[in-house]
Amino acid sequence: MQGIASEFLLDLWPDRFTADQPTWQNNQWFVPVILAYPVIGAIGQAGEILINDASGKVISHTPLATMQQNGLDLYSDRKDDIEAAFS
Repeated sequence: MQGIASEFLLDLWPDRFTADQPTWQNNQWFVPVILAYPVIGAIGQAGEILINDASGKVISHTPLATMQQNGLDLYSDRKDDIEAAFS
């Protein structure tokens, strides 16, 4: 299920947003979407994707604009650490 969520994200954003470990909840897979950077790793959760177990289809996700804003907020919170890692 993590692979399905990763493919969904790659179609939208080529990097930084990635699928984390899925968990089984209420007969569906819950996959956190995290913002991550090389060297630093995951800096926080930006959203979630729900996947139907039987079909393997994405059935719901955090609105894309919300995920993007959450990612910007996470970046702002860790901006100094991120920039230091790449300088």
